[in-house]
Amino acid sequence: MTRAHYPARYQDAHGSEHTTISNDGSCLRMVVRGVGWRGRDFDRFAPEAGTPDELLATFTLAGGELCQCEVACEIPAVVVGPGGASTATLTVALTLGRPSPRGGIDEVTLRIVLTWAEGRAEGTGASGWFEDELLEIQRQLPPDVYLRSCINCQYSDYSPGGHGLFGDLLCFRNAKDAYAQVRSKETFWPVLRLAERSVQETDHCDQFARRVPGTGYRG
Repeated sequence: MTRAHYPARYQDAHGSEHTTISNDGSCLRMVVRGVGWRGRDFDRFAPEAGTPDELLATFTLAGGELCQCEVACEIPAVVVGPGGASTATLTVALTLGRPSPRGGIDEVTLRIVLTWAEGRAEGTGASGWFEDELLEIQRQLPPDVYLRSCINCQYSDYSPGGHGLFGDLLCFRNAKDAYAQVRSKETFWPVLRLAERSVQETDHCDQFARRVPGTGYRG
């Protein structure tokens, strides 16, 4: 994936600021109030090493990561239908709660809206995962219309060990025949080590093929 740049907005109790989220396929970066933030996931932004404490005074951190704020951005997407492919936008809004006494934070709310020339689909925000929100959006689309992204690809799956909010999808485009035989967790374990790389749910490549229901570990 080449570096992408998403128009973004950061908001907390101290105000709202427009920014840009840069994405190189494995790391997200943004600058807010003069502080550089980076992380593998939208809920894992940490200040860049060496950031003076005084610049962090207006931010809230839990375990060294940004919280008690809202991060929103617009991610370019592609929707494919009977008339061919068309450009689309995934509008993402993530609310991160307060630090929890037991560790972590007390709330994570993710809302995703897909818009394109011919329609609009919105997730309920009930799951807190890109996986479930994007699949929920896909279920709202007509059978012959789909989002062309890694979450919908025939050659992608998640580790049975779990995954984060975003960016932990495994790509098996280099082991298509072996992955095609997977039907359960038991048959997935021997294939898991063949994964070429981790990919982000919103990405896609020239080997994309629309996923057939019942494929792989995740079905």
